[in-house]
Amino acid sequence: MSQTSFANTTHGNISNPAPDGKSAPHQNRIYSQAVKQSPAFMSFQVDFAVCLNELTDYFNAIISGSCKAPDSLLKKTASLLRPGQTTIDFFDMLHNLRHVDDSIYVHCLNVALISRMIGKWLKIPARDLETLTFAGLLHDIGKSLIPEDLLNKQGKLTNEEYDLLCQHAQLGYDLLRPLPLDSHVKNAALMHHERCDGSGYPGKATTEAIDDYAHIIAIADVYDAMTAARTYRAPLCPFQVIAEFEKDGLQKYKPKYILTFLEHIASTYQNNHVLLSDGRAANIVLLNRHHLSKPLVQLDNGECIDLSRSELYINSLI
Repeated sequence: MSQTSFANTTHGNISNPAPDGKSAPHQNRIYSQAVKQSPAFMSFQVDFAVCLNELTDYFNAIISGSCKAPDSLLKKTASLLRPGQTTIDFFDMLHNLRHVDDSIYVHCLNVALISRMIGKWLKIPARDLETLTFAGLLHDIGKSLIPEDLLNKQGKLTNEEYDLLCQHAQLGYDLLRPLPLDSHVKNAALMHHERCDGSGYPGKATTEAIDDYAHIIAIADVYDAMTAARTYRAPLCPFQVIAEFEKDGLQKYKPKYILTFLEHIASTYQNNHVLLSDGRAANIVLLNRHHLSKPLVQLDNGECIDLSRSELYINSLI
């Protein structure tokens, strides 16, 4: 996998600012502020922090050579998906709980939750859903053994730094291998950067050789990385991320999983108010199943635009 590709999927070096450079960030702040002021978000924030502390302790226990039952951690993680919570509510919570200086724990918890959501969409059995969630929680444990200054480095990595960072998958697998854990959990740590076309790492594995749970976690991993804030850019809009997946998703990701994910993510924002790349506001009125990042939108003046036939794109949610 090239360094550029790695940057796109892990550091999220993609940016499509509004033409004036101000509208999208301003509108994002308004949308974000509304979410953060809700009682539901405040409650979620507290519970997320409690779960995060337990995950940190669990990582430390594994690194020190012990392995305790994950029941409490899994129960707390599952409880973050509230009964009756809509999909848009769930993603709004995650998108507004961002710690730019945390390269491991927040990301692992987010990936576990997104993977669990994908598992629900795929209707996998409850027992398997717990294993998938646990695999998501531990998928990046190898990063605990990577120097912190490298994990948080701004800008382009040198070839040597990139090679060292890529070792986290093997390091994570080596940490988990001697422990009495489900093989899916161990394989997800090793294979979550593998891609169906053989362009991933560490083994350049292709579709059939990649663990199914790693296939799912790979999607959640990339989505969380791209929608997270970075020191050098604002978080990306979900439709910008969908567009990136559409560019090579069917080659790099298992079609059943990536199509299910993209269709549900796009449907989550049906009827949502958005800002277009030319600064105009619109509502999403109809999804294009063949080009999910380019739906039919209606401007505030009533005019409809089929984005699949336009150079315009969705820049942010408002």
